[in-house]
Amino acid sequence: MMDVLDINIIKSERSKLNDLSLENLSFGKYFTDHMLEADYENGEWKNIEIKPYQPLLLEPSTSALHYGQSIFEGIKAFRNEDGNAYIFRPHENLKRFNLSAQRMNMPEVSEELFIEGMRQLIEIDKNWIPEKPEHSLYIRPLMFATDAALGVKPSETYKFLIILNPVGAYHAAPMKIAVEEKYTRAAPGGVGFAKNAGNYGGSMHPAVKAKQEGYDQVLWTDAAEHKWLQEVGMMNVALIINNVFITPSLEDTILKGVTRDSVLKLLEDMNIKTEERKINIDEVTEAYDKGEINEIFGMGTAAVISLIEELKYKNKVMKFDVSSFSIAKKLKQQLNSIRSGKVEDSYSWLVKV
Repeated sequence: MMDVLDINIIKSERSKLNDLSLENLSFGKYFTDHMLEADYENGEWKNIEIKPYQPLLLEPSTSALHYGQSIFEGIKAFRNEDGNAYIFRPHENLKRFNLSAQRMNMPEVSEELFIEGMRQLIEIDKNWIPEKPEHSLYIRPLMFATDAALGVKPSETYKFLIILNPVGAYHAAPMKIAVEEKYTRAAPGGVGFAKNAGNYGGSMHPAVKAKQEGYDQVLWTDAAEHKWLQEVGMMNVALIINNVFITPSLEDTILKGVTRDSVLKLLEDMNIKTEERKINIDEVTEAYDKGEINEIFGMGTAAVISLIEELKYKNKVMKFDVSSFSIAKKLKQQLNSIRSGKVEDSYSWLVKV
């Protein structure tokens, strides 16, 4: 049984909800009334408090701004049909957060601070959870180095925050994706498996170039040959070829997605064959030419399941009839049904607020 974390709570005098409608929400634009904040000093987390959402006061020499020790997670909370709020699989995000912390030489965060702190924060701001289908409360835990000094070395102090963002459907429209042949998201031995800020900073230029060419995102490939599939944008990627679900096997260049893991468990119970293995883009183009690709889609916390209607590799444009995608749509429906309480949570994925 997890201990109840003793948190200093300072409540906002007036809710911003009075001036905001939870209709037509943009991802990452509006934030709830409160945030959780904690400081790591002398080997322990202290100054833990929930307080009104507000700017941070940072020194220009703050270590994270110069040397990139910054990690984060993405989680969602939902309003269940019983009227209660539930967080979806936060313990898996805690594991990944601490894995990222280890790789970036940062302190780990305890279950009490991460899970119980999150629970108490959402309990205070649970009125911000939209009740519309496919809407949720996006949860962003983050940690960054706070030493006010220059010098390439691990910081001795850190700040941990949790902020909340009500969101609508994300990537609702089918996507057009360009296979990346020049730029690299991650290389073996690097930090591709860690959810650190630098991975995302480095991805922006290729993504912008893809959008200038009419594509929504890029499909990342390996650093050596630019042949082996890794991730699509900010999501894990999957194909169904000859009715077999195939997704790249987890390596240190690929993020271990919670949605990916959830999908694999659902597919097992649906008696659909799955394969986690290396996938070469040449295999994809060959399967396309033979008419063997049944479906292709991305999997992630923000988007859940994002259908891919077009994939471009070199001069070859592969188009897919997303209206025929049955498994991807069933997976998304099943995940949404579990989160909303329409079907039993037989996996014990939901943590009640």
